Amino acid sequence: MTRTRIPLGRIAAWAVVVVAVAATIFPFYWMVRTALTPAADVYSDSTSLLPEHPTMINFLRVLGLTSQQEARVAGGSGAKVDFLRYLLNSFVYCGLITVLQTLFCAMAGYAFARLRFPGRDLVFGVLVAALMVPPIFTLLPNFVLVKNLGWLNTFAGMVAPSVLMTPFAVFFLRQFFLSIPQEIEEAATLDGVGGWGMFWRVVLPMSRGPLLTIGLTTGVWAWKDFLWPLLTGRAEETRVLTVALGIFQQQSPNAQPDWTGLMAGSTLTVLPVLVLLVFLGRRLVESLNFTGIK
Repeated sequence: MTRTRIPLGRIAAWAVVVVAVAATIFPFYWMVRTALTPAADVYSDSTSLLPEHPTMINFLRVLGLTSQQEARVAGGSGAKVDFLRYLLNSFVYCGLITVLQTLFCAMAGYAFARLRFPGRDLVFGVLVAALMVPPIFTLLPNFVLVKNLGWLNTFAGMVAPSVLMTPFAVFFLRQFFLSIPQEIEEAATLDGVGGWGMFWRVVLPMSRGPLLTIGLTTGVWAWKDFLWPLLTGRAEETRVLTVALGIFQQQSPNAQPDWTGLMAGSTLTVLPVLVLLVFLGRRLVESLNFTGIK
């Protein structure tokens, strides 16, 4: 009987993949594990992979489903997060940026791919060069502009710097639009389709994969954004989940932060993005392969 020998290189490659996946998943696992641990056991039970006395009290008190006395008995500080309100704020903030930025980037990418105007290549080169500018450099000018416009603690001020376009998204979509055969657009032109109709009725329906890719990456970035919403949206009416969790940590009067409550809130915050990636992750990988990005 002939034995199939597995190459040593393949074994080493799989070992590297397993280690990389474990290193990626372990922080999320430890976050959930800490969220299920009673506050009294968070330090004494820190060497065990599983909580010895698992409980859901940390999730209940973060959601405001327990009284202040019950929260203090469970080891909390008594602080709570208006989770549903901040969740809605996060959806509004993330949704506005995702939809509008994806739409405007698609318009810009199509213009650079198909339209001819003086200085097109120069403008595109300057736009791509903006990829080398760290976002922190534009933070202060954007804040001053939003403050002078009177848009602090409003969704308009929070989404204004990100609502138009980003260099990577424009470059990504332009490359896809260049791959669309011009014969399709020429046939649509013969049928009487104009410029806007070409974009809305022909190009966009053919670009669902790349648009989904840009929309998904933009949405995940906006969902986890912290610094900009912290500067421009600290009010209750516009506070998003990431900012709310930071304030929740600062509300603890004890020497040590409320780690179990903070991890419970972080777990609930991650769940919407995790569900989105589970359902759309395959489409994301397929669209990346289709557009030639490896």
